[in-house]
Amino acid sequence: MEIEYADDEIVPIKEMVELYEAVGWLLYASDPDRLALAIDRSTYVVTARLDGALIGLARCLSDDVAVMYLQEVLIHPDHHRTGVGTTLATACIDRFSHVPQKVLLADDDADQHQFYRSLGYLDIADLERNKLHAFIRSHPELG
Repeated sequence: MEIEYADDEIVPIKEMVELYEAVGWLLYASDPDRLALAIDRSTYVVTARLDGALIGLARCLSDDVAVMYLQEVLIHPDHHRTGVGTTLATACIDRFSHVPQKVLLADDDADQHQFYRSLGYLDIADLERNKLHAFIRSHPELG
């Protein structure tokens, strides 16, 4: 059983909804049409499949010049800590290696923080020399 990775694969909406439900992102999964539109409008999408089943997805948005936003790295819970997330996130980072700013927002989950730090991301709260602030205006259910 080998994991297959694909760039910009057209994923059937049913499979996307199942993956988003599996990771608990129900706000996205509850509106399949909006989810499909969000995926379609992403600058770059990379997927992971095992025996044909969708087990992971990462997507990002970018102007391809100054900034890349890593929107999400979703891995089915049965495949956490197998390297799939690292491979997907690295594909996004590599695709935009020429872009100086790579940004993401993460939940308050220590495992997520450790994962993103392992990819070279810094928590803005830890910056000392160049203090940054992050501002977000979010959906009430998210924030």
